[in-house]
Amino acid sequence: MTRTISPLSQVDPQAQIGEDVEIGPFCVVGPHVTIGNGCKLDSHVALVGHTTIGQRNRFFPGSVIGGEPQDIGYTGSATKVEIGNDNLFREGVTVNRGADKEDGITRIGDRNFLMANAHVAHNCHVFNNVILCNGSLLGGHVHVQDYAIVSGNSVVHHFATLGTGCFISGGCRAPQDIPPYMLAAGSDNPEIITVNVVGMRRRGISENAISLVRQAFKLMFREHIKLHEVRQRLADQTEGSLPLELMTLLNFCEASSLGKNGRAREALRNTPAASVEQKAA
Repeated sequence: MTRTISPLSQVDPQAQIGEDVEIGPFCVVGPHVTIGNGCKLDSHVALVGHTTIGQRNRFFPGSVIGGEPQDIGYTGSATKVEIGNDNLFREGVTVNRGADKEDGITRIGDRNFLMANAHVAHNCHVFNNVILCNGSLLGGHVHVQDYAIVSGNSVVHHFATLGTGCFISGGCRAPQDIPPYMLAAGSDNPEIITVNVVGMRRRGISENAISLVRQAFKLMFREHIKLHEVRQRLADQTEGSLPLELMTLLNFCEASSLGKNGRAREALRNTPAASVEQKAA
């Protein structure tokens, strides 16, 4: 087993360190931290709390992972951070561990890119292949689904969900759910501007699916046709064979419309972790 740990760092002997891990100077690794194979901590990195990290993640200087949640109801319980593989955490990134709500865990998936000074609050779930640009801020309990991009200095309201493949413009305020494949912009009165066609094509989504998503966008966000009518029109047009991307968009919008303030997950605001676990069982 090969490890490189600077003598200028403070690594608790109880921490579990994988193979080929590099820990540069002035880092702090707490006793309840697990670091997977091939990870690299450049310098001045703090990994604390009950934090489990997968393989080949890189942490740039000043990143703090697993710090206490910024939640006044937190009482010091052993909540967690769980991180997957192949993520990049640039300078000054902060990821807080969970609060005593939902399941008490903050999750980061695989192949995500968190740019300088991005913040992931307690109980967030960042899925896979997500980009959080410089200075972007996620409030507590935010979910960011696969391939979403949050541009610089954007802020996301707690309990909001950013749908797969959506794009949040720079300096945007996102107080509600942002539907899949949509592009949102605006700091005062944010709105859905258009379809993230570039992102869809980069992922190899068919032109037929893109065309149908664009039609749905026009009907819902330009003509303000009711959702059930949009679904029926497109079902008639395709003889009931709706592509996955269109179904994802329509189902997401339906869930958001049923949620408080356009946030489908708002009902979990005051739900303790134990209650969520009981419901899941």
